Amino acid sequence: MPRTTVQHPADPPVTAGFLGPDRTWHLGAGAVTVVTVVSFAIWAFLHTGSGVNPILLVLAILFGLFMAFNIGGNDVANSFGTSVGAGTLTMKQALMVAAVFEVSGAVLAGGSVTETVRSGIVDIDAMNVDPQSFAYIMMSALLGGAVWLLLATKMGWPVSTTHSIIGGIVGAAVTTGVATGTGGLEMVQWGEIGQIAISWVLSPLLGGISAFLLFGAIKRHILAPAARAIALGSHGFDDAEDDDDDEDDDEDGELTEEDQRHMAASERVSELQQAAFAESAALDLTPGGPGAQLAEFAAGLSKKKRKAARKIERKAAYHALEKRVPPLAAGAAMVIAAMLVFKGLKNVGLDLSIGGGILLLAMVGMAAWMAVTVFARTLKKQSISRATFIMFSWMQVFTASAFAFSHGANDIANAVGPFAAVLDVLSTGEISAEAAVPAAVLIAFGVALVSGLWFVGRKVIATVGTGLTSMHPSSGFAAELAAAAVVLLASVLGLPVSSTHILIGAVLGVGIVNRSANWKLMRPIALAWIITLPAAASIGAIVVLTLRALF
Repeated sequence: MPRTTVQHPADPPVTAGFLGPDRTWHLGAGAVTVVTVVSFAIWAFLHTGSGVNPILLVLAILFGLFMAFNIGGNDVANSFGTSVGAGTLTMKQALMVAAVFEVSGAVLAGGSVTETVRSGIVDIDAMNVDPQSFAYIMMSALLGGAVWLLLATKMGWPVSTTHSIIGGIVGAAVTTGVATGTGGLEMVQWGEIGQIAISWVLSPLLGGISAFLLFGAIKRHILAPAARAIALGSHGFDDAEDDDDDEDDDEDGELTEEDQRHMAASERVSELQQAAFAESAALDLTPGGPGAQLAEFAAGLSKKKRKAARKIERKAAYHALEKRVPPLAAGAAMVIAAMLVFKGLKNVGLDLSIGGGILLLAMVGMAAWMAVTVFARTLKKQSISRATFIMFSWMQVFTASAFAFSHGANDIANAVGPFAAVLDVLSTGEISAEAAVPAAVLIAFGVALVSGLWFVGRKVIATVGTGLTSMHPSSGFAAELAAAAVVLLASVLGLPVSSTHILIGAVLGVGIVNRSANWKLMRPIALAWIITLPAAASIGAIVVLTLRALF
């Protein structure tokens, strides 16, 4: 059987000619982005009327779309990093999934109304600022957060977009207060800053613990039987050696007491080796590499004994896929449904009672259980390694899609909120407590998210998908599901967490299980989390002074 060579999708493409091998995709994405920007600018001028300062409106549009672009390059890339790193989705497939679910989340559940200062971290009301100064503050916050996000993205650091926009607001508002003599550092709600500091530790810790427990259970109860079945194949490969004549050799299917001792010895293979067995198309037999120990043991068995042992492990592996994966999928479906209903669709009038919500989740869970059970039975004709890969790949596609929808519904507000405030001020000349968000804004900013993912998101995807630890469909699924569960629980309990930090913690949790977490890379990422707020604040302060000087 020819071995399958898997080229990692997170690796940068080899340059070949103008714009490289993905020239058509680059040109297509660029054309869509340009058309969106021009069309949105025309709409904005028609929406605000003729009395608006055209230069100020153009800057506001550029700052807002630039912020959305960089949210896509950092936060959306962070969300898709596990899927691309695991090989479940290619970069192009991730772009298509993001295009559908990110934009759908933004348009359907992005919120018909958003607070002008969504963080509540600065008491701007106490400043008594005029509408023009308020617009400068929001515009500066957008550019401050966007520039920092771009710098972090270029370095491959996944950071919090929420903390970035908060930092921009703090820097611009405090600087405006000092410049006008209407306030200073006393305007900052330092208790909120303290909660952000807590999230630096709490978010990755919760994500890491959840992923560690979930993936550890998946490895012990689902991957381990598949790993042993693969290792006991011919030369340690999952080539279904002599499976065609298994029925003719039923008399060899009984294991002696000595064989049982050999089986016990095979189970002592490290968890890391087992993961490599179950999630690779071919077993790595290089000296000292994953699989060498068990393959050496299997080579010492007679053909009949190896076949007998392998039949037992293959049966156990398929049993695990059919009996243990469906309840796992049901739980995942319920978590995803709850996240979409309570975090994503709450703004579209879907008001469910507690009883109605529980009933809906129960139906979703039961449907997922039955569907995955049937799907698992159809995979029995596949090799166990391929069956395992396909099963978890499909489940990870669903978690990635749900994350994309939820992200589009929630985190797009980091760009839409301040921009809507600026647009409202330019249209009415007044500061409103809340600003309506037209559908055109949500669509344009949704397109900017996807554009950012494609053009600048590759380094963050590489960090999350391969840099912190190696990802496979089962481990990527575990990381995404654990992160989704923690985000949902934190929202219910009101804990100060960051979804970005939670997912990074979940990836590290998987790495700890596999004993392959890259703590060296985590150091600059953790430092980037700490300096996100002051960095964005500093840029926001410079921008607001520049705007005040120019206008």
